Amino acid sequence: MVRIAAVLAAMVLLTGACTTEAEPAAAPTPSPGSATSPTRSPQPAPSSAAPATVTPDPPHPVSVPALFDQRYDGRRLRLGEVLVTSDAYTQRAVSFRGDGLRISGVMNVPRGRGPFPVLVLAHGYIDPAVYVTGQGLRREQDWLARAGYVVLHVDYRNHAGSDRDPRAELELRLGYTADVINAVRAVRRSGLRFVDPDRIGLLGRSMGGGVVYNVLTAVPGLVDAAVVFAPVSSRAGDNFNRWIRDDPGRAGLSQQIVRAYGAPEDNRRFWRAASPRSYFERITEPLLIHHGTADESCPIRWSRASLEALERSGVDARMFTYPGEPHAFIEAWPTSMRRTVRFFERHLDER
Repeated sequence: MVRIAAVLAAMVLLTGACTTEAEPAAAPTPSPGSATSPTRSPQPAPSSAAPATVTPDPPHPVSVPALFDQRYDGRRLRLGEVLVTSDAYTQRAVSFRGDGLRISGVMNVPRGRGPFPVLVLAHGYIDPAVYVTGQGLRREQDWLARAGYVVLHVDYRNHAGSDRDPRAELELRLGYTADVINAVRAVRRSGLRFVDPDRIGLLGRSMGGGVVYNVLTAVPGLVDAAVVFAPVSSRAGDNFNRWIRDDPGRAGLSQQIVRAYGAPEDNRRFWRAASPRSYFERITEPLLIHHGTADESCPIRWSRASLEALERSGVDARMFTYPGEPHAFIEAWPTSMRRTVRFFERHLDER
């Protein structure tokens, strides 16, 4: 069980990286007014033989399709010590169980009776060796709690107080996706009086944006809406090439990945299956993307390509671009957060 979910973890998250794979070309469709009309193939003679049963190949364990039928058993959400007390909310350490692991995090709970809608946060890449609980989206945690949301920030496996998963990197960090899905499941099952289990959204940044893409494709209907900031590519190969392949400090990991799966240009089938873009048609939730034009880490062309693919797949998706903003928004950050809150207010209240 642990192995399967771990297998999940890597996908787009290759050290904050991405997905690869080109869209399969669609067969041309004859136009209604074309001079050449489709011809009907001769009907085969009836056969008394029973039709052969075709059993589809199981998905590669390190792939987005492997996430589709995974059993997500997020449970036992526990509140720990109080970490911060402010005028607007209380922050507490939390933990939950899922995929055979204990995952840590922090939760901001607004003052008042509730129940409050919930936002589950997926942070960007931070070296697990230096990461501390709740790191990566602190200003977003504060803003969203002050806006009236319970905010659950997930640490992921191998981070802070979470259990270890030694294969997470080799398995493209698809396990992080399982951790976020299990966080949502644990919230719904928690029975906490201040939580509204019927109003839950996702927010991810950078690598965490890739995690959100994976969650939406893996479990349609899990949440009500999602927002991503400066996300990685929705093609796993882009992310591998950007952060792993040519990094001297990760040469050993790069070699392991290529030995296990082949390079993106050599094994297109594997890298396509590791990419959420290949399965965007499964997404049923509205999605908002924020991206700065001066992003030095995740180029804005990635989000433009993802948006085009989302729209082509019929997803309710929209993107705001921010001229001159780098990977970590600066001047436009308050504007992006006001837009984020309005988006969640609209879509989480529709239920």
